[in-house]
Amino acid sequence: MKKALILLGCPESPAQTPMAIYASYRLTQVGYDVTVVSNPSAMRLIDVSDPEENYVKNKNKIDIDSCIENLNEGDFDLLLGFVHKDAAVAFFVTFYHILNTKSMALIFEKDPELLEDYEKQVLENTDAQIVSARAYHNPNPIRVKLDKAIKSMEG
Repeated sequence: MKKALILLGCPESPAQTPMAIYASYRLTQVGYDVTVVSNPSAMRLIDVSDPEENYVKNKNKIDIDSCIENLNEGDFDLLLGFVHKDAAVAFFVTFYHILNTKSMALIFEKDPELLEDYEKQVLENTDAQIVSARAYHNPNPIRVKLDKAIKSMEG
């Protein structure tokens, strides 16, 4: 079975938690064994939102910084990084270069200038597919674009 890593950062954007659960659900539907790695706050929100692990089955509860030490190229077939601030860009780029695998940056922000800046940073530092939407509270713009990107991965 193919393995996907969903990378979450600071959960200050209300759209991140529902989108993380949704992304895990969608990737599982298309044949991925999904692992989520995040900072402790983001993981607590996932735990509360999906207490029986119906959608997020493999929650890596290791601090995101500690996780980097144990990552190796070939560990995952897909990296899906949630990018909505500068630190998230840095983590995504770092994980991208360590894993050296198919990667997708899910970039979302309410400020169009910041959104463009995050897109530019990811584009300049990776060959990852960029899925980008102006969003903060409402996850639907991100969901629609993620669905299209996952559908395109299927063939």
